[in-house]
Amino acid sequence: MKKLPRYLFPSDYMADPSANVFNGKLYIYPSHDWDSGESFDDDGGHFQMRDYHVLSLEDVENGEVTDHGVILDVDQVPWAEKQMWDNDVVEKDGKYYLIYSAKDYCGVFHLGVAIADKPEGPFIPQADPIRGSYSIDPCVFKDDDGAIYCYFGGIWGGQLQWYRDNKALKCEYLPEGKENPLPSRVARMTDDVLQFAERPKPVIILDENGEPLKADDPHRFFEASWMHKYNGKYYFSYSTGDTHFLCYAIGDNPYGPFTFQGVILDPVVGWTTHHSIVQYKGEWYLFYHDCVPSNDTTWLRSVKVQKLFYDEDGKILKVINE
Repeated sequence: MKKLPRYLFPSDYMADPSANVFNGKLYIYPSHDWDSGESFDDDGGHFQMRDYHVLSLEDVENGEVTDHGVILDVDQVPWAEKQMWDNDVVEKDGKYYLIYSAKDYCGVFHLGVAIADKPEGPFIPQADPIRGSYSIDPCVFKDDDGAIYCYFGGIWGGQLQWYRDNKALKCEYLPEGKENPLPSRVARMTDDVLQFAERPKPVIILDENGEPLKADDPHRFFEASWMHKYNGKYYFSYSTGDTHFLCYAIGDNPYGPFTFQGVILDPVVGWTTHHSIVQYKGEWYLFYHDCVPSNDTTWLRSVKVQKLFYDEDGKILKVINE
């Protein structure tokens, strides 16, 4: 029997896994790493992903993983030039909506939508990005009442520091937000899941004293927003800045504020600790990326999974990467 954590698909380089359960099967929507030859830089210019695949399986610990192939290519998206970064998928009324991030021809990241009739695609993109969208790393969370929320944002290469109050600045200000922390954003989606139904709001994370985390706090938000629900509470998890911890905070509603709880996972090899959390067949799982031991090229990553556990108070027990 295979012991977790498990590399799910080491034969190809995939990262930023968004795991979802559709029709009793587990689907993972990753970004697709490849060695483009671009020089390494702190803004992620060497991450030149061109397409998305989807993986599926029915037995997380031992089952065969199926790669359904390309579900969307950058050449199919009229407004996007390059860098098809993180994505996520949500179902509504029998349709599947892929929300993804990519750079336009002016070098600016936006979020786009593509639609399919089945979880494995193919997905047909909308001609234009979501109005008022910016930055990267979308997570689409469907609440119990059917409302769908999009969480997004990433600093440095993710360009979140280019915006204030949802408006683009005339010039980039402090990339790390050292004077003011830069929070993730959240917006409820329209009923057709094609646009924001409201102006994005900041996702505020509080410390144990009820004060917002400071910009120099090692547990502040950097990128990789993810939302899941456990015992009626909202769990917002994310990757931190230079420390690259995977952290989480808990709130009473989709907008927060969320109170910081702790670290789920220490940094992996290969940029930020990008992840997703999902329940499947009565078990909770943490999906993330890491570099296989034989690979020291940190922008060529592979999808990994291991079980996740909660204590009696609903706190997530820290997991050990192996």
